[in-house]
Amino acid sequence: MNKLNILTYPDKFLNRPTQPLDNIDGKVQEMIDKMALAMYDAPGVGLAAIQVGWDKSLLIYDVSPRDESRSLNVLINPKIITKEGEIVSESEGCLSVPDFRADVKRYSSILVKGVDREGRPLELEADGMLAIVLQHEIDHLKGKLFIDHVSALKRQMYVRRIKKKLRS
Repeated sequence: MNKLNILTYPDKFLNRPTQPLDNIDGKVQEMIDKMALAMYDAPGVGLAAIQVGWDKSLLIYDVSPRDESRSLNVLINPKIITKEGEIVSESEGCLSVPDFRADVKRYSSILVKGVDREGRPLELEADGMLAIVLQHEIDHLKGKLFIDHVSALKRQMYVRRIKKKLRS
């Protein structure tokens, strides 16, 4: 199984909204498995299909502690139905925005609907860390990066640093 590369900022593909996934076939299952390898290898707690160059509305996540057994979750065509409260995700990071962490305001509690990897309807109430991860990955599916949630000054500092790095 060939390894997927995780796209990084400033790749413009990351800003594209994804398309709904209508047919969950063997190719989709293979892509989910490849995405899982990339996410665990990175290591990360979530990964959206757009981050590996596939513009479909699919994300995976695993918020289980590193020393416990893995618990891969798949969410296809997710939609946030309700959202409430506020929490600051301290030191949020992203596999597509390397070497940058920031505090990001998120909803503290959300209700998400979608389907699992078998196409079964899924309704998920999430709060805390899981709510943060799901909002972060669903943002990716909308073509939005977590740096879009930070102050313009912090974002500009990161952009300058990346441009400098790309020039050298």
